[in-house]
Amino acid sequence: MNLEEIKNLSQEIKGKFFFDYSLKKKNWFNIGGNTKIFFKPDSLNELVNYLKNYSKNQKIIIIGAGSNILVKDTEFDGTIIKFGKNFSRISLINQEIIVAGSATTDKHLAEFAMESGLSGFEFLSCIPGTVGGGIRMNSGCFGSEFKDILISVQAIDKFGKIITIPSSKINFEYRGTDLPNDIIFLSASFKGQRKSKKIIERKMIELKEKKNKAQPTQLKTGGSTFKNPIGQTNKKVWELIKDAVPADLHFGDATISNKHFNFFVNKKDAKYEDMEKLINYVKQKVKKKSGIDLDLEIKIIG
Repeated sequence: MNLEEIKNLSQEIKGKFFFDYSLKKKNWFNIGGNTKIFFKPDSLNELVNYLKNYSKNQKIIIIGAGSNILVKDTEFDGTIIKFGKNFSRISLINQEIIVAGSATTDKHLAEFAMESGLSGFEFLSCIPGTVGGGIRMNSGCFGSEFKDILISVQAIDKFGKIITIPSSKINFEYRGTDLPNDIIFLSASFKGQRKSKKIIERKMIELKEKKNKAQPTQLKTGGSTFKNPIGQTNKKVWELIKDAVPADLHFGDATISNKHFNFFVNKKDAKYEDMEKLINYVKQKVKKKSGIDLDLEIKIIG
């Protein structure tokens, strides 16, 4: 990567470039080092320009709300892209279809659907992420997932070519898809079912109450740390963890929520190394106790 060329580009376009930029405040754990380049494009043209001219032979990672990522303390030798406001536009196409930019928060999409009288989006009010991340992970909760409402994805490849992928061509799995890792989601189309706003609102309130009872809030956490081991046991992953490790387990300021054992928490000023030790220790103890290998749900950056 020619850093000087990118610095020159930063003078030409409206999108914001930052160099040697701290990622600590860009994720919910509040953990992590710097990235060589941080780019916040304000338009599709700026993104296309950057990808066509400067993406070759460099690592590029897109981040959204930062709610399910854990960032290493070492410098990321590449570009972190976080979309600007123009990538969070949302609109109603007809009575059943919503198009939302990939930077749209799941909560905003749920609320927009409610105001539009569209059901099927209620579960999104409980997911602290964005549309792009939700599609990538097939995020879900309370029996619903992104695949249930997705019609198509509009994306761009690393060469700046824009493509549309219908959901029928995507193989969805639990917390994942077979979509290539190097394509970037721009927007997506979703379909709901017509219902009254009151019914939709009531369901959203019920789901939020259920979430607040079961999961910690107002903490430095990345949400669910591990995926549930579907098909291997009748137990949820939090039960496996609770059975295998002590409740007061911690490494430095990295600890486990006493409200939900699959939520790991930065109690104050945890480092990546502390959280890594906690993750590895829990994996080891669960494997020893149950014979099950846990897979991370959070994404490691760095």
